[in-house]
Amino acid sequence: MSHPYGTWRSPLTASAIASQSIGLGSVSVDQDEIYWLEARPQENGRSVLVRLSTDGATADVTGPGTNVRTRVHEYGGGAHVVHAGEVFYVNFADQRVYRRKRDADALPITAEGPVRYADFAVDSARRRLICVREDHSAGGEPVNSLVSLAMDVGHEGGEVNVLAFGHDFYSTPQVSADGRRLAWLAWRHPNMPWDGTELWVATIAADGALEASQMVAGGDTDSIYQPGWSPDGSLYFVSDRDGWWRFYRLTSERLNELGSSDRGTARAESVIHVPPPETEFGRPQWVLGSTTWMFVDPSTLLTVFARDGRSGLALVDVRAGTCTDVATDLEPLDNLAVTGREVVFMGGSATNLPALVRMSLDTGDVSTLRASSSVVLDPALVSRAESIMFPTENGLLAHAFFYPPKNSNYKADPDQRPPLIVISHGGPTDAARSSLRLATQYWTTRGFAIVDVNYGGSTGFGRAYRERLNGQWGVVDVADCVNAARYLVAQGRVDPDRLIVRGGSAGGYTTLAALAFHPGVFKAAASYYGICDLEVLAHDTHKFESRYTDGLVGPYPAARDVYRARSPIHAVDRLSCPLILFHGSEDKVVPPNQAELMADALRAKGLPVALVIFAGEQHGFRKSASLIRSLEAELWFYGAVFGFAPADTIEPVGIRG
Repeated sequence: MSHPYGTWRSPLTASAIASQSIGLGSVSVDQDEIYWLEARPQENGRSVLVRLSTDGATADVTGPGTNVRTRVHEYGGGAHVVHAGEVFYVNFADQRVYRRKRDADALPITAEGPVRYADFAVDSARRRLICVREDHSAGGEPVNSLVSLAMDVGHEGGEVNVLAFGHDFYSTPQVSADGRRLAWLAWRHPNMPWDGTELWVATIAADGALEASQMVAGGDTDSIYQPGWSPDGSLYFVSDRDGWWRFYRLTSERLNELGSSDRGTARAESVIHVPPPETEFGRPQWVLGSTTWMFVDPSTLLTVFARDGRSGLALVDVRAGTCTDVATDLEPLDNLAVTGREVVFMGGSATNLPALVRMSLDTGDVSTLRASSSVVLDPALVSRAESIMFPTENGLLAHAFFYPPKNSNYKADPDQRPPLIVISHGGPTDAARSSLRLATQYWTTRGFAIVDVNYGGSTGFGRAYRERLNGQWGVVDVADCVNAARYLVAQGRVDPDRLIVRGGSAGGYTTLAALAFHPGVFKAAASYYGICDLEVLAHDTHKFESRYTDGLVGPYPAARDVYRARSPIHAVDRLSCPLILFHGSEDKVVPPNQAELMADALRAKGLPVALVIFAGEQHGFRKSASLIRSLEAELWFYGAVFGFAPADTIEPVGIRG
């Protein structure tokens, strides 16, 4: 007997996804002990620093009341560093930096106040941390700078010294192995770090001050990513100066020869003689503290790469100038650490959920140190990502991952086609990934198809693909999502009368814009903390993204007409599609009034609309109750729209219609 698509009963419940899963990130190694952060939805979404000792014992480093998370740039990242058995971290509640020695109480090393810290580097010779500071004390736009913090506890917090200031943003301070030099990144409005950054180098004087600071690479159209020092004192970094993020270096000899006239013109050399085609070694710097390459030995660095929308590992022989892929089906995420000939990283595959793993670079053997979920999914239920390329506007091709419905317990009617959920990722300067995600399988095991679109503007496909979105946000991304759906309809793989679009943050905007500017294509939609009024966003968002739309839409207010024309709130008359909206009450990136405006406008028009506000949540949901409620509400909503009852639907509470 066949069962209609979308009504299949799945063993993968929203409760299991939220209550049996954790987030893993920010891995580091100190004296052969491994540290990482765990984001625990079951503990109201707090992040806990965890240590794996050499004897195999695992223990929480931070206590029950501590949430290791910084609010620099609002997106955070780089919230802790470990050195010689000492742990330094930011506590979310007060944004102070704390030091904890093993078996001792945590003590603050910074004073109370409206100041945030992130992205720590250890200057061990001077017993200090060098990091990014974001100062909110003056009102208006906060002031970012590069500062040093005394590692020892002083009265009401230790000493803070400003090392570099004047740019709008700073990141990635790196101290050379001999302690003589400091490298860092800086950039100015309206650039985002993937548009253009500057690489600076300075000599560290005996008193700790910076001398002879020089910009040695980068600019407004050159995105520099993750500078770092080699054992021989050369400076390595990733640049997209030729259209792809690739490795370059300034040798120690060249750095020694630099004079004042070399400001911004230092000649860096390419590290890989014949770079692999269409391969990138950089990432968009949405969060601070990511580490995607490290030296394994004086002549070899290990790096994460992106190719054809998927990530992998490669070894670069910096003397021979060669690059060799590491044989593994695991796709690494944004952090890795090296201990001897082993690499520790978060990675998943088409059939394995992301986990913290340790892999031998000599044998390829992999051991799991911490799983991201205790959910065990039968392989017969797993839908694997299929890479697709499809035609889009202006004779171009775009990329996506397609997941067909999959549940071995059910047989579909051969005359039916499944409903399709088109996912537009956030950012928009980010990318969809193909490794196994429970949130995707939640839908495919119920008989829905998924297409996760890497629309023009996504990363991992070169700078030109990323720049398709310049001045075209709300046009290119929307067209690519619509064309992905039309392509799959034309292939006979999905039902043209049950097309759904959903997305979060910038993907929420793309979702709403698709309804407004391509009416009739989609029959239901879900927007998670999405944007409906670009003008409101231009006036009311945080510093990091306050000029982001200059590049995506146009300078405001000069391009005010474009902002209004591309804002779904001004095109409600075109909407004819039921919509559910989810938002956090404390969202500082996209204020919750964006969802309320859209819901009010649709109610006034008489369209079916539902709004769910999650108290205490920010940009992105972290609490298990919120994750459960949003998934169950979305499933219930689609069933209500299309007139079918999924077998395990739970009608949610707290929805305002």
